This record gives sequence, C-alpha cells and structure tokens, in this order.
Amino acid sequence: MKHIALKHVLPLLALLTALMLAGLSAKPAHADNSGATRYPIVLVHGLSGFDSLLIMDYFYGVKSALYGVGATQVFTPQLTAWESNEVRGEELLDYVQEVLAITGAGKVNLIGHSQGGPTSRYVAAVRPDLVASVTSVGSPHYGSDVADIIASSPLEGIAVQLGNAIGALIAALSGDPGQQQNAMAALSALNSQGAAAFNAQFPAGLRSGACRSTPWVNVGRWWWPKWVRDYSVNDGPHQVNGVRYYSWGGTYNGLTNSNALDLFDPVLLIASALHGGAANDGLVERCSMHLGDNIRDDYTMNHLDQVNGLFALRGLFTSAPLPVYTAHARRLKSAGL
Repeated sequence: MKHIALKHVLPLLALLTALMLAGLSAKPAHADNSGATRYPIVLVHGLSGFDSLLIMDYFYGVKSALYGVGATQVFTPQLTAWESNEVRGEELLDYVQEVLAITGAGKVNLIGHSQGGPTSRYVAAVRPDLVASVTSVGSPHYGSDVADIIASSPLEGIAVQLGNAIGALIAALSGDPGQQQNAMAALSALNSQGAAAFNAQFPAGLRSGACRSTPWVNVGRWWWPKWVRDYSVNDGPHQVNGVRYYSWGGTYNGLTNSNALDLFDPVLLIASALHGGAANDGLVERCSMHLGDNIRDDYTMNHLDQVNGLFALRGLFTSAPLPVYTAHARRLKSAGL
C-alpha cells in the first residue's frame, strides 16, 4: 500500500516543483511608469471649484488615472472658489511652496482647468523658478462671452450674489467656513476686458495675432496620404523664462455631447448658444483656450467633461478625458518635466 501511494505522489511532487521553479524564473510584472513625471503635478481647479467635496472630486478620477501611469505625486489645492486670478494665484503659490517642502522637489507641473489656467499663469510669472510647466484646460485666456454678457446685463448683481453664496457653501463643506468670496472680482477676471488687462501684465505663452482656423495637413505620402489637423497654427511661445506652456480644450456638439443624467448639461447647452456661432465648450470659446503648445482645441467635450465631472457622466460621442490627462503626463515625462 505504501509503494502504491508513493507511486502516485511522486508525479504530483514533480509537477508542483516544476510550477514553483517556473514561477521563480518568470519575470515580475512591471508597473506602468510611462507617465512618471520628474516633478509633482498640481491640479488647479477653476471657478466654483474644490479639492474634494462630499463624495466627488473636481478632477473626478484624474488623480487615479495619473497614478496608473506612474505619476504618483499629484496634488489638488483648495483655492477660493470665487476670486481674482491674482488672489487665487497667491493662494496657489503658497500651496506650491508647501508641496515642494513636502516632496523635496525643485519645481511643479501646474495643470489648471478654466480659471485655474490664468491662476497657474500668475504663479509661473511671479515665481518661474518654482514652475516646470503650465498646462491650461479649457481656460478663458482671452475672456468668456458668457462673462461679457453677464457683465453688461442686469444679471450681474444676481450672478454676484449667487456666486458668493455658492462659494460660501463650498468653503463651508470644505472645512473653511470663514473663507471670503469675491464673485465680482472673479467675473471681472473672466470677461474680455479683465482678461486683456491680465494678459498685458502676464503675457507668457499667449499666441500673437488673431485666432486661425485649424488646417488639415498631409503627414503621409502622396500615394498614401494621412490627413491630420495642424493645431500649432494657434501656438504661443512654448517656453518662457524656463517654463513650458501647453493647452487643450473642447467644443460642445449639442445633444450628441450631452447625458440626460448630467444636471449641468442643459445649462451648458443653453450657454453654448451665447457665443455668436463660434465653437465653444459651453462657457469658453475655442479661440480663447490657446496657450503655448496647443495640443488640441476641439476635443468633443463640454466645459465640465474636461475634468471628467459630474461623476464621469458624458455623452455617448464625447471624447474620454482621462486618456488625455495620462497622455499629457507621458508628454511631460518625455520633455524631462
């Protein structure tokens, strides 16, 4: 009986040994570090923005997506929800210095959505030694037509009161109930007149000349053409005072770019009609988004799709925002940033 048992056990032991040796010799799986940037990334929210509110982040899922490609040092400040670019910029500067103290890094990569773009530009202008790059996402660098309409109508007073109330609520829910809001300063910064004044003082990265239509160019052979858009026609300087500048944005394509469950889509759909026929994301015109290396200005995204909110709800034909962020992390890494 013992001989029979051993006869059956030996093959099993041999199989287990072979499997163990195969496991030891197999190469361990490598994590994806394709977007492991040299410097930390700071995601800068826009108007009415927040770091994390209840169960929702402003940059919903973006931090996790960046972690997935190796960008493990990603930070999200809580700035005043309604304020001028300069005041928010000083708040962001303080936060950047805290990040550098925590991480030991020498610089940061700033990625700002909406008003977060001009806010980041301010920091890069006053302390370029602390900033490796500024990337703006759907930012109104030349102002917003919606802000212009509000400023020239009886709605301005209502908008100011509503903005201050929303900002106060966000501050309270974020644990800073004493934070003072200034909706008038915020709206003034986002209209064309305020943007022009800001640009005169902080022009780095802005294009020169008027906005151009994006041409198609053949990057293939004459006998096997490959036609792509040349977004560089609206580029500004790619590097100023050692800081690299990038931008991207989207355009709203009406009902095909909407989700019935997204409560903000009807508002953006109505607002998109206020731009005189110009391509826009609901709040910002395509031609106002350009800064530095214009990666693309016509992703199929509305203004909130660009940060993957509300809870990643978007239209069926909307461009997925998270791959755009991970691709940009790889871009920053390739540039040594």
